[in-house]
Amino acid sequence: MSVDYERELADFEWTIPDDYTLPAVVADHAEAFGDRLAVRYRDEDGGEAERTFGEIDADASRFGAALADLGVGKGDRVMHLFPRHPDAFAIQVGALARGALLVPCSAMLKPKDIAFRANDCGAETVVVHESLTEMVDPVLDETPVERGIVLDADGEPDREDAYAFSALIEGRSADHDGPRLGADDPMSINYTSGTTGQPKPVLHRHRWIRCFERINGRYWWGVDRDTDFDDELLWATTGTGWAKWFWSPVGVALATGAPQFVYEGEFDAATYLDLLESEEVTRLCAVPTQYRMFTQREDLGEYDLALTEAVSAGEPLNREPIQSFEAAFGVTPRDGYGQTETVALVTNYPGIDVKPGSMGKPTPGVGATLIDTQDEAEVGPGETGEIAVPVDSPAIFDGYYEKPDLDAETFHGDYYRTGDLARRDEDGYFFFEGRADDIIISSGYRIGPFEVEDALVGHEAVAEAAAVASPHDERGNVVKTYVVLADGYDGGEELTDELQGYMKAETAPYKYPRRIEYVEELPKTSSGKIRRVELRERERAKFGE
Repeated sequence: MSVDYERELADFEWTIPDDYTLPAVVADHAEAFGDRLAVRYRDEDGGEAERTFGEIDADASRFGAALADLGVGKGDRVMHLFPRHPDAFAIQVGALARGALLVPCSAMLKPKDIAFRANDCGAETVVVHESLTEMVDPVLDETPVERGIVLDADGEPDREDAYAFSALIEGRSADHDGPRLGADDPMSINYTSGTTGQPKPVLHRHRWIRCFERINGRYWWGVDRDTDFDDELLWATTGTGWAKWFWSPVGVALATGAPQFVYEGEFDAATYLDLLESEEVTRLCAVPTQYRMFTQREDLGEYDLALTEAVSAGEPLNREPIQSFEAAFGVTPRDGYGQTETVALVTNYPGIDVKPGSMGKPTPGVGATLIDTQDEAEVGPGETGEIAVPVDSPAIFDGYYEKPDLDAETFHGDYYRTGDLARRDEDGYFFFEGRADDIIISSGYRIGPFEVEDALVGHEAVAEAAAVASPHDERGNVVKTYVVLADGYDGGEELTDELQGYMKAETAPYKYPRRIEYVEELPKTSSGKIRRVELRERERAKFGE
C-alpha cells in the first residue's frame, strides 16, 4: 500500500457505525473467514499455539457467558494482568461482550500499583496469569476486587473467590447473549505512565478501535480490511498492559483480520532476529530501543528477512538505526507518534519520503497541529509548538474515568494539548523536540533533547544517550548527556573530547554537550521511555538547586 497523502487529506471522512464494537468485529471475522490464522504464538521455552478467528470468537463467547454467571455486567471494570498469551484476545473480547470495561495492567507494576488502579476505578474482577498472582494476592483485601480468574492455573485456585480460566470455558456453549452495545459505550480504562503524580485513568469507547483501523492501520502499518493477508504476518512486540497493545495487536491486526505473531519472552536482539527470519514476519512494530539493539549486531546483514514494512513508536527513532536497518534489509523503519489518549496523530505513512529524525506528517482526519505553548495560536514553519488536537476529534480519548476535575482542566479550550513539543518544516514534516518540561534553555537558547541525542548516537561509540539541562552559574543551564557506550568502548576524557568534537560538527555549537557522564543504563519508565525527569533531578541535586 502506498498512500496519496494530499488526496487522502482532502477526501477523508469519518465513518464509525453506531453499532461498532470489537466483539461484533471479531464475530464478523469469524463468520467471513473463521478458519484464517489469527494468532501464532511462541514462548522462550519452545511452547507453541495457534488460534483462528473462529476460535477466538468462540472462546470469547464462552468467557462472556462465564462472566455473566459470575455476575459481571455492563459497566463493570475487569482488570487484567497477564503476559503475551494466545488467549489474551479471547479474554479481552469476552469481557467486552459483557459490556465491561477493560483495565490493562503491566507485569512490571508493583502490588501497590495494582491496588491503586483497582481502588481508583472500582474494579471488582481481575484476570491474572498464574505466574503473577503474587502481585495481586497481597492487596486483594484492600481493594473492591470480589473475584479472580487465573490464566494457566495448575488445577483449581486455593481461594474460594478465584476460578481457573480453562475450567470456566471448558465444555461451555459458545452462545452468549450479552447486553446491547455500540460505538459510544465505554470500552477501556488505560492508565497513563506519567513521569510525575499518580497515573490518570484514560477512558476510551469502542469507537477507539475503529479509529485505529482507519488511522493506525492505513496510515502507519499500511493495512486495512481489503488487504490480501494470505502471505502476511504482523508482529507488534508490545505487552498486553500497554495502550500500544490496543494500537496494534488489537486495533490493527485483530480488527482488520490480519494474522499476527505473538512471542512471550524477554527481548534479546539475536532471538528476535531469529524469530523474524524463521516465522517469516512481513510487518514489524518495535520500539526504538529494540531497533537500536538490532543495529548494534555485527551480523545484522546475515539475516534473511521477509519484512516488507517496519514501524516504530514509543519515543523518537534516531537516524542511525533507521539507516542501518535500511542498509541491512532494504526496509526503512517508519516512525509514528501518539499517546495513550489518542490514535496515531503523526506518522511516516506508507510511501512517504522519510526524513531521518522526523515523526512524519499529521494523519488525515485527525486535525493534529502545533500551537503556541501560551495560547492557542498555530505556530509557523520552523517554530517550536505544542502538538495539539481539536477537542472534538474522534482520534482522542473521552475524558478521565470519573474525574470531572481533570476533564475540565484538559478540555477547557479548543484543543487537547499533548504536552509534547515539535517543530514543522516547510514540507509539513514534524520533528520531535521533547516534552514541554524536557526543553533545555542555555544562555537563552532553547534546545530540544532529541536533536542532541539523535546526533550523538550517530557516533559508533554510543549505544544510547539522554540529554538534560544541567545547572550552570553563567549559562543558567548547559547540555548534559548521559551515555550508554556500545560494546568495546570505555569512557574517559579522551572519548569525551572526541564526542564533543563530533557533536560540534554535527549540530549548532550551542547544542553540544558540555558535560558527559557514562552510565551502564538509562532510567526508563516501565513502557521503555527515558525518564529524563529523573536525570534532571540528579543534576539539580548535584549542583545544589
